[in-house]
Amino acid sequence: MGKILIGTASWTDKSLLASGWYPPEASTPETRLGYYSGRFPLVEVDATYYNPPARRTAELWRDRTPKDFTFNVKAFSLLTGHPTRPSALYKDLRAALGEPRRTLYARDLPPEVVEEVWRRFLAALEPLHEAGKLGAVLFQFPQWFPPGSANRRYILECRDRCLPMRVCVEFRNRAWMDPAAQDETLGFLADNDLPYVGVDMPQGHPSSIPPVLAATSDLAVVRLHGHSDKWTSRVIEERFGYLYSEEELRSWADRIAGLAGQAVTTHVLHNNCCADNAQRNAERLTELLGRRGADVVTPGENRRP
Repeated sequence: MGKILIGTASWTDKSLLASGWYPPEASTPETRLGYYSGRFPLVEVDATYYNPPARRTAELWRDRTPKDFTFNVKAFSLLTGHPTRPSALYKDLRAALGEPRRTLYARDLPPEVVEEVWRRFLAALEPLHEAGKLGAVLFQFPQWFPPGSANRRYILECRDRCLPMRVCVEFRNRAWMDPAAQDETLGFLADNDLPYVGVDMPQGHPSSIPPVLAATSDLAVVRLHGHSDKWTSRVIEERFGYLYSEEELRSWADRIAGLAGQAVTTHVLHNNCCADNAQRNAERLTELLGRRGADVVTPGENRRP
């Protein structure tokens, strides 16, 4: 069985800070990241989807975490076919475009601007990659990204652009994982050494993907979004306001242990980020997998960068 790293998607959201999970002395970005990384070996940076990171920020993440800590980083919205707020673009690029006011897609922009966004986004991640702390760049494609040759080519383009950094792939168009297409999708990813991101999420929505786990590379990834009955809400705390039950966590522990038997490393991210739900569930899942004899990475309480 391969190693299992468990963490959460974000460590700074407002509801977590208000929940009391952090002790009073963890009151700055540095001390909060230090506290988090003393309890989990992995975190997902979700904020990079909304705004591309600065290189200096990545350097601070690198310097404020233990040497064996791992960051997964969500790709900027413009690079995954999602709508992007003009204010999220780099200031000089925004000015060169004449300060656009409407939501943008990559197809709306000159190719040289898109190229520059790619270059800056990846350059900002270099400090993490060079320190061995970048696990994977998460490319979550939208529900209007269906199976097809053009979209498969784009997935490969994303992989190649990111090299030597690695990527992992999450779909939100069910057609990729319908029973009739599932083998073809997973085969495509395996043939191209692309980790598939298995998800747990509410079903019955246009963006719903069935909870299939599969190892299509030496890295396997699982993201647990919860089952909020307000999945379509624009309020983050409502959309991800879900606490996994003990029974659910035991079931997921069994499934994840099985997945880890097919991969060298498995990343499990709790994205039910409302208050400290994700942290509580991640801590309990770690315990349950440990009891099963899984090779779960558990950082010591007093680690330092």
